Amino acid sequence: MLGCFRSPVMVHAQDTKLPREDVVDVAANGEGLWLNNLFQSNMVLQREQPIDIWGRADPETRVKVELDGFSNSSIADADGGWRVTLPSRPASSTPINIKISTPDQTINLTNVLMGDVWILGGQSNMEFPLDRIENGQLEIVSANYSEIRVLTIPAANGPTPRSGFSRLHEWSGWFNRHYRKGDWDICSPEIARELSAIGYVFARRLHMASKIPIGVIDASRGGTTLETWTPIDVLESLDTTEVKSLLKDWNKRVADWNAAEDLERRVNAFNNKIQKLKREGKPIPANQVAPTDLRPGPAMDQNRPGNCFASMINPLKGLHVKGAIFHQGYNNCFGGTEGAVMYRQVFPRMIQSWRQAFNDPDMPFGIISLCTEGPAQTLSNYCEMMANAGPHIREAQYQTFLEFYRSGDQNIGYASTYDLRRRWYHPQLKIPAGERIARWALATQYKMPQSIRWKPPMLKGMLVEDGQLQLEFDEAVGGVDDGSPITGFAIAGEDRKFHPADTNHLTIQQKGTDRQLTKRNFLVLKSDMVPKPVHYRYAWARSPMGNVQADRNSDIPLATQRSDPWTMEGTPLGVFADGVPVKLERRQRRELQQTLQAQDRDRMRYHAKVLLESPTEQ
Repeated sequence: MLGCFRSPVMVHAQDTKLPREDVVDVAANGEGLWLNNLFQSNMVLQREQPIDIWGRADPETRVKVELDGFSNSSIADADGGWRVTLPSRPASSTPINIKISTPDQTINLTNVLMGDVWILGGQSNMEFPLDRIENGQLEIVSANYSEIRVLTIPAANGPTPRSGFSRLHEWSGWFNRHYRKGDWDICSPEIARELSAIGYVFARRLHMASKIPIGVIDASRGGTTLETWTPIDVLESLDTTEVKSLLKDWNKRVADWNAAEDLERRVNAFNNKIQKLKREGKPIPANQVAPTDLRPGPAMDQNRPGNCFASMINPLKGLHVKGAIFHQGYNNCFGGTEGAVMYRQVFPRMIQSWRQAFNDPDMPFGIISLCTEGPAQTLSNYCEMMANAGPHIREAQYQTFLEFYRSGDQNIGYASTYDLRRRWYHPQLKIPAGERIARWALATQYKMPQSIRWKPPMLKGMLVEDGQLQLEFDEAVGGVDDGSPITGFAIAGEDRKFHPADTNHLTIQQKGTDRQLTKRNFLVLKSDMVPKPVHYRYAWARSPMGNVQADRNSDIPLATQRSDPWTMEGTPLGVFADGVPVKLERRQRRELQQTLQAQDRDRMRYHAKVLLESPTEQ
């Protein structure tokens, strides 16, 4: 398999499942004119940026590129590599042709549009296809957008930076079918059904509002961690305990791998299985054969730090794009507080690395926060549900956004998704998630009216006073307008015992009158269970309570956040007699859970007692 193609025959392995480590990503020398697979008929090229096109040819061969009366050429180097740059062009829905030629060969690209190209990054909740979501079928039947173009990058592995990708139908064991990968396609119901649901909704909104062609390149991959999307040299430059520990662990796993011993274990397991079938008198399936392959092990693991950047982002390196949106976090939820701290250290550097890869230090980058999973947080299990790494990852994502935003970055975006809850870790409410991040892009990158709001309300300050916390925000906030009270805030004292807070807007006496004025950008938090609060948390669970959003007909949630610096393992105080562990073992996790369950029971008993002792109406 090759990462380039030669006209008129395109390299394309259809209905073939290939081992990723065997995929060759560039053409060999001496094979004539080849074009990198980024450049195909039906693609979208980035408007208002120089048009760079590259590929391979015989060494010393002159390659000429022609586009609508403009042309330029270059000489292939000793390794056969060539690159040609043409002047930038404005957005246009008029299809153009591009001719790439040598004295002996010609490649013609047709139906190319000038518009905006967006990268889709992250893991399975970004990758999740349109035909698997709620109301996806309605989107599919109406997905007739000839000016939206789609390219999905095939999964690849390994630490060696690749310069290209294959064109194939890639097998998905999750959905038990092949998916078309590596081809630029025109958006239609048949194509859209396989596209990232969030990516499709994002592209649809941008195209409908801007009326310019939109291209989306989906480079997301299920089951991946943040560190695999970050260049290994960037990770190695981070002088933190958490990152160094991560890299040390992976280096040891790679060094300790013994392919022969692994094969021996698999052969023994196979033989034991066959013997068991024989003892039970069961037939041995004809397709059952003993393994003979030597597996590459951790070195080629998709989550080895740097691997996905090297194999799936590096092939796009140098392409001019408009921006990227990123939705990830699930596979970083297994490292407790230490893992969340590492996430916070790495995420800003990952964003900078992607901007560098696409030659734009100011490239727009939209963060979509970690989605929900599991049982919903209620008043009955409130404290118990707080002991989860998920909100720590969301906090790291939000704090990364704030770091860029408060430094004056005009091109960083953020959208929460914790209120789009479903029990499954692939919550299928993807359309609202795509709409939210599209609002950010339209408001900031397409200069739409200010009435299109996207920014979450931001905390300006906190005051501890008279047994309560007073929070000031930069805009008015309130609970979802359904008649229910404001929910989602918890407060704690120095003992770190969080309890749900009674939350209301601040009211003050208007001078010279007997009227009270409600200040909707202030919230007051208090609880009978916490007489001396010092810190708060909001939306602090994997599937949290929390209905606070920006006022004035908005569904923009207040982001997951807190004021305390406490670890998950050390909250509340006094759970572990031997000191707070860095990571929880199974027994310790059970101890913490039991402590928090008791905390919930104590609160419910208290409220029941208050209710029973309250005077009844006559």
